[in-house]
Amino acid sequence: MKKNMLLPALINTIACGCRALGLFGLLTVALPSAVYAHRGASNEVDACNILVGHERVHFTAYTPALSNDKEYCQTIPHLGSTNLVFDYEGKSLRNLTVEFEVTKEPEGTRVFYLEPTKVKSGTVNGVVDFSKFGAGNYLAHVAIVHKDKSIDSHIPLSIGLGPEASDNLPIKSLFVVSLIAAVVYLMKRAAGKQSARPSDV
Repeated sequence: MKKNMLLPALINTIACGCRALGLFGLLTVALPSAVYAHRGASNEVDACNILVGHERVHFTAYTPALSNDKEYCQTIPHLGSTNLVFDYEGKSLRNLTVEFEVTKEPEGTRVFYLEPTKVKSGTVNGVVDFSKFGAGNYLAHVAIVHKDKSIDSHIPLSIGLGPEASDNLPIKSLFVVSLIAAVVYLMKRAAGKQSARPSDV
């Protein structure tokens, strides 16, 4: 008899815990993550943007031989041949002379350089084999060197220093929450069947 009285309380406690886990799982899936955010609204902070004067330059890196067409920004987990893409977000920079450079820090060793030029297309492409320079911290520089203007902006890069963040984390969380919810449902169903039986006297 005592066991039958404790069972509903235990089920209620487990159910409350599962509800909390379920809410956490839903929030994990629903809320945007900085890992997945790339080009958002115009007023949204984008870590892949380099502000050069009043203009923005969007930076993207690809390691096609190692991760196909996956896009990276400030953290590039693979050490190898990397395609660097700088995209002007406005049209003003197309009429200015701009210089592009990537340096390894803290030494400041240059690993990529495009001399000052006007980029009418608004897109600059470059390739760097970072395996020649080693894992570490780098800076991607974009500098206006047009006439009397001289503005140097940069974005920090971390290359080959850590594992790639898993894109499947929200899916895994949802799977775990669903599994727990199924277990609770089966326990409640079993408890309901047991309480429906005539009690032993």
